[in-house]
Amino acid sequence: MDGPVLNGPDALRVGAPLRSVAVSRRVSELVRHSRPQRDHRHRPPRSSHVRPAPQAPPRLRRVTSPFSSPPRPAEHVERVLCVLAHPDDVDFGNAGTVATWTDAGTEVVYCIVTDGDAGGFDDTPRAEIGPLRRAEQVAAAAAVGVADVRFLGYPDGRLELSLGLRRDISRVIRQVRPQRVLTSSPERFWERIGASHPDHMTVGESTLRAVYPDARNPFAFPELLGDEGLEAWTVAEVWLGASPRADHAVDVTDVVQRKFAALASHTSQVGHLPDLERFVTDWMRHTARTHGLGDGRLAEAFHVVHTA
Repeated sequence: MDGPVLNGPDALRVGAPLRSVAVSRRVSELVRHSRPQRDHRHRPPRSSHVRPAPQAPPRLRRVTSPFSSPPRPAEHVERVLCVLAHPDDVDFGNAGTVATWTDAGTEVVYCIVTDGDAGGFDDTPRAEIGPLRRAEQVAAAAAVGVADVRFLGYPDGRLELSLGLRRDISRVIRQVRPQRVLTSSPERFWERIGASHPDHMTVGESTLRAVYPDARNPFAFPELLGDEGLEAWTVAEVWLGASPRADHAVDVTDVVQRKFAALASHTSQVGHLPDLERFVTDWMRHTARTHGLGDGRLAEAFHVVHTA
């Protein structure tokens, strides 16, 4: 005769003797009651605070989001670094703007990559041109409120994109720690070919590469941090002069005489140009009209790139 069919944890094979079933049930009960029981009454409450997983700091800051419209240039910054190829470059294109910044209390530093030793129009000995042009640039800077002028000493007319030039500009960026950098456009301006001197474009491209990614990346040119103690620095804005895509104009009408004084300091370059002020005035008047500043106003224009 077949035995009872049992289910669950006490199930035994069919036909098992009843005494074996009873013993098995008893063993199951003993095992069940011998397990430690959790006392939920004394369980400490769970903390609502979740500790975030540790994250490594990012090596580079993200540049401007492609999903948002670029912001307007900052109304005021503490420090500006101007990086140009030759003495007088900043004064032809940007000295009026620089004067408005220094008038507003901004500290402006010039970094001139060459001494301009391939410039000039007379028979001044070549060995004298570099030191002469350095002195002219220092005097021109003072006319618009700039006291800190640095020269990198590269040869005029022979600039090329190089890691050395990027490193040297990155060094100055980390030293000055500017919120804004002004430099020349790396793009060729076909309608104003004179603005697209190869040295200008090389310095513009090198400066942009120094701004992003070099100066802000502590692992780029590690000797700047390891040997010189120069911490990484992120520049928020780059202003490109002589750009074919200028999108921002600065009204320099009220400071134009200081711009002319700066230009006049470059005697070795402009001493033979009696109509210089008229030429530059017409140029700035056209820029003001192009950017909607109205008749009678004078302006300098830039392509502003947001880099933070």
